[in-house]
Amino acid sequence: MSTLTAAEVDAIAARYPQAFAGPARRRRLGWGLAVGTVAYMVFAWWFFSVGTIVANGRWDIAGAYLADWVSYEVRPRIEFEDGYLDISFSRGDPLGENGNPDWLVRESAMVRSQAPASTTSGGSGGGTSSSGGSFLGTVEPPPQPDAASSADDQPPIALEREETVRATATIGSGNVITAVPGVVTVTRGAETLVADIVRDESVTPRGPLPSWAAQKNPGGKIVVSFGFPGRADIEDDEIKISHRFWGWENFLFDTRSPFWGKSATEVARMIVSGDRIDPTRSNLALAWNNILYNADWQHLDVWTKLLQTIVMAFVGTVFASLLAFPLAFFAARNITQSRLVNQALKRSFDFLRSVDMLIWALFFTRAFGPGPLAGISAIFFTDTGTLGKLYSEALENIDDRQREGIRSVGAAPVLVQRYGVIPQVLPIFISQSLYFWESNTRSATIIGAVGAGGIGLKLWEAMRTNSDWENVAYMVLLILAVVFVFDNISNALRRRLTGQIGH
Repeated sequence: MSTLTAAEVDAIAARYPQAFAGPARRRRLGWGLAVGTVAYMVFAWWFFSVGTIVANGRWDIAGAYLADWVSYEVRPRIEFEDGYLDISFSRGDPLGENGNPDWLVRESAMVRSQAPASTTSGGSGGGTSSSGGSFLGTVEPPPQPDAASSADDQPPIALEREETVRATATIGSGNVITAVPGVVTVTRGAETLVADIVRDESVTPRGPLPSWAAQKNPGGKIVVSFGFPGRADIEDDEIKISHRFWGWENFLFDTRSPFWGKSATEVARMIVSGDRIDPTRSNLALAWNNILYNADWQHLDVWTKLLQTIVMAFVGTVFASLLAFPLAFFAARNITQSRLVNQALKRSFDFLRSVDMLIWALFFTRAFGPGPLAGISAIFFTDTGTLGKLYSEALENIDDRQREGIRSVGAAPVLVQRYGVIPQVLPIFISQSLYFWESNTRSATIIGAVGAGGIGLKLWEAMRTNSDWENVAYMVLLILAVVFVFDNISNALRRRLTGQIGH
């Protein structure tokens, strides 16, 4: 088989131009679409200032948020006092208010402090004593200080007590923060930062700052970053440490539970054979109660709100399907011949579905107050419009021969619709309703954020704190699990019901 030369191809194209015109137009059309797509992308990049957004984006904050989904932070505070350090944990810290982790080592010593003399004397300077008799005879009262003298003139009394004078925090591998009154030393790998602290006045580094430390203003706080393991803010009155760990701390038991901090083996032993912690119930019931009412994770409340979301999606979809079903017959042109009725219903469907579900949720939240009723109403109104349109279009595309066959035997109009129309469209109606039920499970989460009930509100509350992203991840995973389960249930029901109806 010989290959045509370029001259021969040109000659053939000249003799049969109509045969080569189509492919040439298609090639030009393809190039035109490609150039148009590139031009649109360039315009969108400029119009939406994508480059500026990318350049100015706080990717470090975004990374911290993502890390919070799969980790937690312990945040001790080291406050500088007169000659000693005061280490504390917040009430909501994963370790509780009395945290004592092994990565934070404290060294104590006796610290001398000054106290006014008047605070340690047994009585006031202006007191009187009795001059009554005794076996020693009459006892004269001690001489009183003259009026010009006061307790402020008395020398202070030195007191000694044990306090923390040195704290060493190991953050990850090779990152160490050492604090003593007036000096903070930070070591990261082979680099060391030393800062002098003048209490309530300034933070002054000795020498230039390394790349992992930053100080915006002279004398202001120094921010030290260790990457994923954590960070520290060195201020003129305290050091705020954030040490990050993988996992979800206190997921089962919070710090107020007697099972907190115990290993799985210890908890199992306490439940099976341990003495009753609460005389009124078993240790198993107590453990389950502590899990449900965990103050950090609020499992019972989250599960209840998730159930509300499922019920909202189900009830709203069912009511919308039941109403859209008969209305679709009046909206279909081939079923109802009145053009006025057709157009009135179709425009009503357009109105209901053109208003977003979130807007309906805001409206019904104002009307009914926050709660699942507002969410059900929002889903019902939106889906009535959408399902009504889909149902009516499915009716307008049926095969009229079945309907004519039923009508030819003298069947009543209702029976014509029952046996000539419904068997054709019912599989489509069921499939669409099941899909919307699955989709509304996700939508109910969004409308819940505006007060329409369900887990959406708790999800929004957790996101607003900017510190409970692990709780956000927990609820997102629950929602994903529910959507996954409902997707499989919906597919199985569609196959089963449409198969039975088809046969």
